[in-house]
Amino acid sequence: MAEQKTVATTGNLVVAEAFRQCKPDVVAAYPITPQTTIVEEFAKFVAQGRVHAEYVTVESEHSAMSASIGASAAGARVMTATASQGLALMWEELHIASGMRLPIVMANANRALSAPINIHCDHGDAMGARDAGWVMLFAETAQEAYDNTIISVRVAEDPEVLLPTMTCLDGFITTHSIDRIDLLDDETVTGFVGEYEPVNALLDTDNPVTHGSFAGLGGPYFEFKKSQRNAIDRSKTVIERVGAEFSEISGRPFGLVETAMMDDADVAIVIIGSSAGNARHVARELRAEGMKAGVVKVRCFRPFPAAEVAAAIKGCKAVAVLDRSESFGAEGGPLYLEVRSALYDLETRVPVVNYIYGLGGADVRLELMHQVYNDLSDIASGSALPGKMVYLGAR
Repeated sequence: MAEQKTVATTGNLVVAEAFRQCKPDVVAAYPITPQTTIVEEFAKFVAQGRVHAEYVTVESEHSAMSASIGASAAGARVMTATASQGLALMWEELHIASGMRLPIVMANANRALSAPINIHCDHGDAMGARDAGWVMLFAETAQEAYDNTIISVRVAEDPEVLLPTMTCLDGFITTHSIDRIDLLDDETVTGFVGEYEPVNALLDTDNPVTHGSFAGLGGPYFEFKKSQRNAIDRSKTVIERVGAEFSEISGRPFGLVETAMMDDADVAIVIIGSSAGNARHVARELRAEGMKAGVVKVRCFRPFPAAEVAAAIKGCKAVAVLDRSESFGAEGGPLYLEVRSALYDLETRVPVVNYIYGLGGADVRLELMHQVYNDLSDIASGSALPGKMVYLGAR
């Protein structure tokens, strides 16, 4: 295991540090709250000569992803960052990046989408892009945001994958709060991610290729999409392998799904992001009182680890899926829909209820987690579900 330096800093600053250590050739970015300090810090690294990268200041997030696509297609290792409306402005470019199989790594500081205007955390921005063909990792802590960023470079650039990867961290909660983080040394990170060897680079004039060609009626568009599907399916094994290698050098576990107190759990919460700690804290309290409570944290949302989630909760008597985003008009939030689908083929269906929580940075108080577990206890005892969807803590 590599030696590490313990620091007290924010999630954004360690993501910038991970960017620097991964030695990108190009970073094209536009500032937007609460992502801004990632690119500010990286710009400082460039100015100080601590990283030899082309830092491109652009006029919008749409331009940031456009420049990233051009640089990546040319053969550069490319990283960027955004949040909320910035991610939404990139919409068409997100699909171009994945369709062109470009291994761009992007940090997304999760923030609510307008309207009304809100700069605080929920997952609506990333979940709005969940079908854009990107690999998506979510961090609970600043430590995980740092680790996920480094892991993402290896995953995106793996020949079996070659897809853009989004590493998400909760706005202000994780991006701006001071946390304890163990940083790997530069040499270890550089050795782990390795030198980028581009495939099908536009600037490789000895092996000319075409990018962004027309694939109309009768063309290979359908097959391109099948190829993307196959790649993101393959990425699951790659993520597990790279995560295991990273665990060996860092001493920190990595899993597509990470469980707590699930060996004998009767009731469980399935959750993504920073609120997982709240759920575990309350589950431990309830364990001391005799309730067999557990927590399932989903760290990788795309590709969705359906088999792992189903295996984790198949023995439960009741399960709550907590979504920090909406899917208006659907039967529930994005995570809930995935979990319900994962359970479909089980011989015994587990009762599942969806809670929408924390939109726009609404407080996720411990008593709200207690409320969820109390509801689950009632359901496990034979009570009816409190509705398919509950807005947790809403007035």
